[in-house]
Amino acid sequence: MSKPDALLVDVAALVESGHSNQMPLTVVAGGAVITGRLAPEAVWRQRVSEVLADSARLSGFSAMFTTAAREDGPPAHLHFHVARILQGTVGIPETGGMYRVAIEDVSAWTMGDFSYSEH
Repeated sequence: MSKPDALLVDVAALVESGHSNQMPLTVVAGGAVITGRLAPEAVWRQRVSEVLADSARLSGFSAMFTTAAREDGPPAHLHFHVARILQGTVGIPETGGMYRVAIEDVSAWTMGDFSYSEH
């Protein structure tokens, strides 16, 4: 079990405090490069719940994202929105997705998000 980067935990804690849902961040986790913006967990959960509620097949999962699961102590996860997994010059999905990444799984990170080009 790796020890989470204290500076990254501090960044996540500031986002969780509600100061910003526009913090651009890029991380490497499990060999994948994920780039996007961080959101507080409550905002992320609400958005995921809304997306699921709009789906005829997945609406039953919506309610589980509306319950508060925030624990005391430092954040253990990063909550990305408008995020993409970078694969070569392509970002997946094109429109951006919602990702939850365990901070302890992050092996590298940088402030800012990466643009990508299909040229």
